[in-house]
Amino acid sequence: MSKDIRLATVGGGCFWCTEAVFLEVKGVEKVVSGYAGGNAPGKPTYREICSGLTGHAEVIQITYDANIISYEDILVIFMTTHDPTTLNRQGADRGTQYRSVIFYHDENQQKIADEVLKQLQVYFDDKIVTEVSALPIFYEAEQEHQDFYKNNQGYGYCTYVIEPKLSKLRKLHADKLA
Repeated sequence: MSKDIRLATVGGGCFWCTEAVFLEVKGVEKVVSGYAGGNAPGKPTYREICSGLTGHAEVIQITYDANIISYEDILVIFMTTHDPTTLNRQGADRGTQYRSVIFYHDENQQKIADEVLKQLQVYFDDKIVTEVSALPIFYEAEQEHQDFYKNNQGYGYCTYVIEPKLSKLRKLHADKLA
């Protein structure tokens, strides 16, 4: 069977967390941490993003095989492994760079994203505030942000923030893991 390679771009707080989650998902070929959705000219840096002044969100771009995992499943995993009800915040990370966002690549992805958010709302006490927008330019983050969890498992942030998200992933979506 030939592969049906597609892209998905999402942001759910720190990209180190979302990257670690999707690297465990069956059908995911590659995950790249980066930035999207800002208004500052030129390629932003991590330092500029962290200032909150560029308008960019920390995002990941997922390359996946649609014959193995659907875009809808990717979004369900995304929405259930971060808090989509907090505006510009995930845990202690605060600012527009940590907003919950789905950047769609085409109209079909937009329709699927809107439907997934609508279907999942009943599972949350608070209103889902995840932004759904057309993907502007995606900028790849600096090399030290790629494969962060894999390369820094002893780092405190990995232990206290990323590992609980991975545990949640394994509990809720065991059937979707590689």
